[in-house]
Amino acid sequence: MDQLKNRGLAIPLIQGGMGVGVSLSGLAGAVAKSGAMGCISTADCGYKEEDFCRSPEEANLRALRKEIRRARMLSEGRGLLSINAMVATRQWEDAIRTAVEEGIDAVISGAGLPLSLPEFVPEGKTMIAPIVSSGRAAKVLLKTWSQKYKRTADFIVLEGPLAGGHLGYKASEVEEGKVKSLEELIPEVLSVLECFEEEYGRKIPLFAAGGIWSKEDIIRMQEAGAYGVQMATRFIGTKECDASDAYKEYLLSKEEMDLSIIHSPVGMPGRAVHSPMLEKLGLLGRIPPKHCSRCIHSCDPGTVKYCITHALISAVEGNIEDGLFFSGANIGKLREIVTVQDIVEELF
Repeated sequence: MDQLKNRGLAIPLIQGGMGVGVSLSGLAGAVAKSGAMGCISTADCGYKEEDFCRSPEEANLRALRKEIRRARMLSEGRGLLSINAMVATRQWEDAIRTAVEEGIDAVISGAGLPLSLPEFVPEGKTMIAPIVSSGRAAKVLLKTWSQKYKRTADFIVLEGPLAGGHLGYKASEVEEGKVKSLEELIPEVLSVLECFEEEYGRKIPLFAAGGIWSKEDIIRMQEAGAYGVQMATRFIGTKECDASDAYKEYLLSKEEMDLSIIHSPVGMPGRAVHSPMLEKLGLLGRIPPKHCSRCIHSCDPGTVKYCITHALISAVEGNIEDGLFFSGANIGKLREIVTVQDIVEELF
C-alpha cells in the first residue's frame, strides 16, 4: 500500500525547507497545489511581524499559524504540506506542536537528530520524517523511536553532500570529497530501513536530497532505490518563492565556483555563496551581533562569530552586503525565474 499517495501525494517530490523566509506559504502552497509536498521553514518565520525584535518566540509561532493556513488555502486542497523544523533551534518543540495543532500533514526535522520528535506529534494525521545523512544516523534514530515510543518514520529524507544549507558531515569531509555519493548512501540507508519496515509491517519511503536538479537525476535516484526526491535550490528560481526579487537575482548570478563550505553558528558546516558578509567575516574574524532573537540553543551572543538570524533575514530581504546566502551545489544551473508548475511539469 502506498501510504503517501493515499494521503494525497500525487508526485514523489518534496520542496526542501529554506529559512529564513525563503520557503513560506507562497512557495509551499504552490508546490502542494501541483500535487507534491510543499514545505514551510519554521526558522524565524515571524521575522516580518511587528513585534519580532521584542518577542521573537510569540511572533514566530503566530506567523507559523498564518503561513500554514495561507499555504493550505493556496494549495486548494491538493498535495501535502509540511514544516521543516531544525533540532538546533530553541523553538523546535513549540513550532512542531503549533504546526500539529494547525493540521500540518508532515513534520520534517534535521540539523541534529530529532530523537524526541514522536513526543510532540501524536500518532495519527501528522507524519514524522527525519533528515539523515547516513545509514548509521538512520539506525540510531529509528532504533530510539522504536524502543522509546513504539513508532517509526512515515518517510525519511536522506540528504547527501551536495545539499545547500546545513550539512550532516564534517566540513573537511565535504571539501575533500570524502563523503559517499547519494547513489552510494541510498542502499546503505535502505538496508537499515528494511528491519523497521518488517517490524511495523509497512514501507518507509526514502526521499533523496542534495544535488537533485533534472528529470535524469530523479530517475537515477529512483533506480538506486529512492521513492522520490527533495529539491530546494531549484525552487528559489520561481515566482512563488517567498524571498525578495533581489535575493533571487543575486543567486541567479552565481556559479558553482562562488560556493564555499562555512562554519555556521548552528554548530554545523553549511554550503553558502561567498558573499560580502563572509568576506568581511574573514577579514575581521567576528561580526558582533547587535540583537539576539534567541534562535539557537548553542549560541552565545557574547562569543558567536556572527548572528545567523540577522544574516539570513538580510539575505531574504535582498541586503547583499550583510546577507548569508545558502545554496546547493547546482547554483550554476539557476538561470531564470519560472513558475512552480513549470518545474513540476518538466520533471514529472
